[in-house]
Amino acid sequence: MKYKQCLAACAILMLSFSTSSALAAANASGQSKVQLQVEKTWKLPAKPLDIVYSLDGKKVFILTDQNEVLVYQADGALLGKIDVEKGVSAIDIAPRGEKLFLINQKNNSFTDLSVDFVVSIDVTGSPYVGQENAPVTIAVFTDFE
Repeated sequence: MKYKQCLAACAILMLSFSTSSALAAANASGQSKVQLQVEKTWKLPAKPLDIVYSLDGKKVFILTDQNEVLVYQADGALLGKIDVEKGVSAIDIAPRGEKLFLINQKNNSFTDLSVDFVVSIDVTGSPYVGQENAPVTIAVFTDFE
């Protein structure tokens, strides 16, 4: 098992233990004063194979055995799914989260994907220039300070 896959599996296993039983075991043995608190546990729709977090901690990318990458917000809200080729076994992301890297062991390939997140902005009642029903809207946010 690759290091990254092992690390992901260990993280998932650690999250499955309850805080009280982990603390009780540590205190009973007298070997550790480490405290553990489960912050999140998400039920996934498929078996996870690999996982990466964006460096800013805002997005989580989970590769599943269903040939897809699930993209979550840090609070657990699903942002979307990215279908990947059969055989993709590992993922990674660029430092700013703008690229997703896929390793396919079945056909010995590497794929570099650009990742963009489309956000809808409600501009109802906002001042605008141009046609109200234009196919593209450019929203400008400014702060004079």
